[in-house]
Amino acid sequence: MGTILQAVYSVSDPLSPIGTPDDRGFTAVTSASDCHGMWYSALLVAPSVLFVIYLATSAIKNMKRFFVGRSFIMILYYALLWIATLLNLAWCSLQAWECSRGKEVLWNILSLFTSSGMLFLEISLVAFLLKGNYSGGMEAMFHNLIISGTLVGVDVLLKVVYVFGFGIPLFIRVGSSHWAKWGVWTIHKLLPTAAYGFILFVHFSKWRDKLPPRPSFYNYIAVMFFVSALAFFASALAAFGVEFGIWLYNFTLISYHSMYLPFLYATFLADFFQEEDFLLENAYYSEMRDAGFFDSEWD
Repeated sequence: MGTILQAVYSVSDPLSPIGTPDDRGFTAVTSASDCHGMWYSALLVAPSVLFVIYLATSAIKNMKRFFVGRSFIMILYYALLWIATLLNLAWCSLQAWECSRGKEVLWNILSLFTSSGMLFLEISLVAFLLKGNYSGGMEAMFHNLIISGTLVGVDVLLKVVYVFGFGIPLFIRVGSSHWAKWGVWTIHKLLPTAAYGFILFVHFSKWRDKLPPRPSFYNYIAVMFFVSALAFFASALAAFGVEFGIWLYNFTLISYHSMYLPFLYATFLADFFQEEDFLLENAYYSEMRDAGFFDSEWD
């Protein structure tokens, strides 16, 4: 077991853990920078902290707009975004657990909750954009919850079986010789790659009218297809014993945990807030016009 959990890259590599492994393969560490290196920790923690600060500073303004818009789906997703953001911040800040003796179970649980929360947002966002309707209601909200919750529930169940049933270290760094882990991740990354690829295929086919005519939708799908395909390629390389695949997979992992939630906000909620501003401006203009404020312009 010790040989499986040992680092693959040199100490100077910012994407690899550092330190001296003990007899079980874990490293005696006291901080996340001791586990993975300063740059690895900084690339994860800094964007997460900045995004939490941004959400906190704009929370009051956003809540006021939610009350005006009265979109149950948007309110739900905003709450889920906060939960996923806090979980992701904890995951990024507690990287030392991955390398610490006796905390591998806690690390697996935290990783499971964090990845599940972000996956729920990822799936539900696609379902939301496919509807192309921001207004929403209770029926639409429950429909999205059922679809997203079912898919995420199956994903969580499989990961629990893999990690706690078969002992596959899905969330702990291992070498390229651990084909079981990389085989699981290869299949796992293949599914979203195929889903996003299919949506892009439909966009360039005669059935493109079935998709929402929103540029943000296609930008999101294109970016997520690229990230998923890159993670799939990296996992496949690692499964075939190519050590560069592990480095590439770690790069996609850092990119996903540091940039996905801000990207989701910019594509999803920020767009909603901008549309609410536009609708409010139109409403104010209509009220002023009905009250006769602009009658003098036509005299």
